[in-house]
Amino acid sequence: MGIAPPSTHPSKRPVFFFDIDNCLYPRSKKVHDHMARLIDDYFMTHLALTQEDANQLHHKYYQEYGLAIEGLVQHHKVDPLEYNRLVDDALPLDEILSPDPQLRELLKSIDRSKVKLWLFTNAYVTHGKRVINLLGVEDMFEGMTYCDYAGKMVCKPHEEMFEKAEREAEAEGAECFFVDDSRLNCEAAQQRGWTTVHKLEPEDEEPTKRASKHQVRSLEELRDLFPQFFKERGAANGKI
Repeated sequence: MGIAPPSTHPSKRPVFFFDIDNCLYPRSKKVHDHMARLIDDYFMTHLALTQEDANQLHHKYYQEYGLAIEGLVQHHKVDPLEYNRLVDDALPLDEILSPDPQLRELLKSIDRSKVKLWLFTNAYVTHGKRVINLLGVEDMFEGMTYCDYAGKMVCKPHEEMFEKAEREAEAEGAECFFVDDSRLNCEAAQQRGWTTVHKLEPEDEEPTKRASKHQVRSLEELRDLFPQFFKERGAANGKI
């Protein structure tokens, strides 16, 4: 699926995959905290659980599947689209997120003739589009690979989800670059042969063992890690 207008650049380029939540915006926005409360509410309402049991089951499914909804679908036969409506689409994102000029400038400074920018998220498409629209970067990406709540449920870090991303973005293995805040996702991408960047927050402790070859605490560090994909500073600012 296209996000930006159809590209005039060569179709066969390396692809840089960007996770969305807690990656394009910082964890300090507390979107995950809002989502956790809505997920627990869903567990309590639809599974008749106490707050404590809902919280424990939520975290169990997240650890086992990478996504709470996958556990719900497999074990409780819930409707994924109803879950999305009551959880992800119910988030008060309009009150939390706003256009991010620094993020937009970073993405604009990437030379699209050399690399394709692609979103790669475990959220459903409605949530992904909502976030990038609020951040003001909806026209910076050529497509999005998302967890299809309306079809076959598969998500990162499962191998099938990475295969789906490669197929949709038309790249594989060494042609793939990836940044994500999830350790599990980064480890899976690294094992697949992707050039992987684990995004930490400035306040996070240094991991005992890195999740991937590269690690950043700001997306701005991508400029130094992958200078081959960035325009010259003057060109990026429209001065050349």
